[in-house]
Amino acid sequence: MNLEFHVQNIKCNGCAGAIQTGLSKNPQVQAVKVDVPSGRVVVTSGADIRPELSAALKQLGYPETAA
Repeated sequence: MNLEFHVQNIKCNGCAGAIQTGLSKNPQVQAVKVDVPSGRVVVTSGADIRPELSAALKQLGYPETAA
């Protein structure tokens, strides 16, 4: 299952790397893709862990944008 997030503060590939490293710590995360220009993060997971990932993004300094 792919979970998509639109987040703030992604400015470079270093930010993307921090997000990938941080979210990959969750054992249910299979893959993380970050699109720097759009601020889009797509996480592949076997379960719907959206609340956990949203909290992790916020803790990393990349909160979701308001819809």
